[in-house]
Amino acid sequence: MNTRIEKPDTRTRLQGGSPDSATVATRDATDPTSRAQRKESADGDKKFFSIKDCALVALATGKKARMLQEFRSQLADIDAASIYHHFWGGLLLPRFEEREYNNDFAAWIRHGIHDAVLAERLAALAPASFPDLEALRREIIELVDTRLDEMEHLIWTRATGQFEFICSQIVVFDTGRQLAKPAELATALSNLTTSSIFYHFIDARRRTSDGRDDFSDWLTGFGNEFVSLQEQLACIDPYFSSLSELREELALLFTAYFQAPRS
Repeated sequence: MNTRIEKPDTRTRLQGGSPDSATVATRDATDPTSRAQRKESADGDKKFFSIKDCALVALATGKKARMLQEFRSQLADIDAASIYHHFWGGLLLPRFEEREYNNDFAAWIRHGIHDAVLAERLAALAPASFPDLEALRREIIELVDTRLDEMEHLIWTRATGQFEFICSQIVVFDTGRQLAKPAELATALSNLTTSSIFYHFIDARRRTSDGRDDFSDWLTGFGNEFVSLQEQLACIDPYFSSLSELREELALLFTAYFQAPRS
């Protein structure tokens, strides 16, 4: 099984079977050449879809905040991989109950700073609707600044618990499974792990050239044959559901599409 470690904004590839014996090379995700190389490596022959799996590795940054103004200052400079972790990382964490807030920033504002208004504004952010993590960062900072202007006492409010910024790396596994036809996804999707769903439908948006999921990106290789299916995939919001719910929604979509009569 091939394994590689990738950061959300700086891609790190491991050649070989394990991190301990791997040769590490880092590429910038914004470079179109490296993006094409990653795409070729991830999918191989365009006619086939290579199923991957992944795990998210949390790394401490050493950055902490006890007050909202301090949080705002740290947020302006923190690695974008930390923003990725605090919005998307929770989806891969095992839990037995629904989270009250779907991102760590909103949860801390509510339970640490005890400001329900700002917490709700942050909770309403859908990261997939932003072109990149920098745009998401700017929006968070703007929301914080607006709230500080509205409630001046928040500048001096000390949280009951500090916020710790965590960074992430993604360890990617090649499962060795390949699909030759899009119709095969109708049966394959329901059997994919939730972490594989995360990799192909969420993490893919920072790897593909036009910010789409891997399924949609693969379908473009078949010309205009699956345009309507791609449009339906684009309507699925990957953020406000659990990964198991997302897997079920995708499986139902593909099943319904390929079982429908063809004109």
